[in-house]
Amino acid sequence: MVVKYLPEVDGLSKFGDYSPVAIADGVVAIAGQFGLDTTDPASQVRGAFANVGKALEAAGLGFDDVIKFNTYVVGRETIPHFMETRKEVFAEIYPGGIYPPNTLLIVAGLVHEEFVVEIEAIAQKDPAAS
Repeated sequence: MVVKYLPEVDGLSKFGDYSPVAIADGVVAIAGQFGLDTTDPASQVRGAFANVGKALEAAGLGFDDVIKFNTYVVGRETIPHFMETRKEVFAEIYPGGIYPPNTLLIVAGLVHEEFVVEIEAIAQKDPAAS
């Protein structure tokens, strides 16, 4: 197996020594993404999904190629903001109403104190499209 790392993706910030995207045998792993421009939880959710979209695009994919999301939220009080905003975002990116699996984890904190939502994704390139 050959793994291709994308160490830089236009429009994405990094918080350490890692690649935001890795591709191996058509499977694409996207490091956790944040909404950076605000402390508002709903805006952070929108920004995180927008950044996942940028990472997918860098790998030649879109949201229809996502197999699974993992979401990290700080504190139970963030869950309603995440759920409501995800519903709005998913209505745009998944207009058919069928959504990928999503594991939601409650954590004590993220890399910067002001971040309350982090979203990572696993996607698969369509072998027929290669």
